[in-house]
Amino acid sequence: MELKTPLYDCHLEAKGKIVPFAGYLLPVQYETGVIAEHMAVRTKAGLFDVSHMGEVTLKGADAFANIQNLLCNDYTSLADGRVRYSPLCNDDGGIVDDLLVYRKGADDYYIVINAANRHKDVAWIKSKLFGNVEFKDISDDVAQIALQGSLARKILEKLVPAEKIPTKYYSFIDNVPVGGVNCLLSKTGYTGEDGFELYCAPADAPALWKKLLETGAPEGLIPCGLGARDTLRLEAAMPLYGHEMDDTISPFETGLGMFAKMTKENFVGKAAILARGEPKITRVGLEMVGRGIAREHCDIFIGDKKIGHTTSGTHCPFLGKPVAMALVCKQCASAAGTLVDIDIRGRRVQAKVVPLPFYKAAK
Repeated sequence: MELKTPLYDCHLEAKGKIVPFAGYLLPVQYETGVIAEHMAVRTKAGLFDVSHMGEVTLKGADAFANIQNLLCNDYTSLADGRVRYSPLCNDDGGIVDDLLVYRKGADDYYIVINAANRHKDVAWIKSKLFGNVEFKDISDDVAQIALQGSLARKILEKLVPAEKIPTKYYSFIDNVPVGGVNCLLSKTGYTGEDGFELYCAPADAPALWKKLLETGAPEGLIPCGLGARDTLRLEAAMPLYGHEMDDTISPFETGLGMFAKMTKENFVGKAAILARGEPKITRVGLEMVGRGIAREHCDIFIGDKKIGHTTSGTHCPFLGKPVAMALVCKQCASAAGTLVDIDIRGRRVQAKVVPLPFYKAAK
């Protein structure tokens, strides 16, 4: 049975179309529709319920040593109040999940994991822990709201003193009162736009949600669902677990090699990644040349040779064209401009390889 987030009743009041997702009942869209919600984030601001995401904490004298061992990114230089992304690898070099690490202190880390992988991640992390460390799954005690878009800061400034709003990307400030609700406020997001994520107690989430919408209404802030969240992240070429990565794919095979610091003495999966050698597949962007929209799991060909498959695809509202991400033979189709054929329900449609990301917000 799917769970309800603390904002479930708010979604019903706003006439959100509820669907099951990652074990939760969440709005895929509101009456405004996916395109309007997508465009609101790109041009103004949108508000997302992301309370389904998981949160865990790692504390103790050996917390940092465990972080370094568990994750392929390097956390040596991570300062208090900063956030760093990393894949979480298995012993075979595949990706268990990708996550964000918030450093509250040298022995205090707050980690955000994907909802669908929560229990798998918790079990995996527990199996690798050592030394003086305390690990807790606090997902049920946290609600998360994402305020995204170029006007997000302007909206927050009506509720929060400027000095309490993080200014650097991937930074955060804890214990910030937002409309009377105590929050961890971070300058992060999954839309390719400027924006913030707010973590609070579940009981406080409805009041925070309503206050943000009320405050942001003059700037065009609207609630947004899962549909727009997916089109936004795809337009910005942000990978999604289960699509661009999984337990069999290494960080280097899906364009995440920059987050795998092979100069580290060791981390879970390092030996297996080295043993794989030079990656034979790579993640690329595809722009449709012929008429059609390539969704996930479409086979890709050059001539009669299958060279890979699409991992995500849609028509991007802001760009006004259909695009897709794909995992393909690195030797065959990694160069921009390479023409390929995508099998869309039995029909071959031409596409070309283009650089990622498809969209990048103006600074």
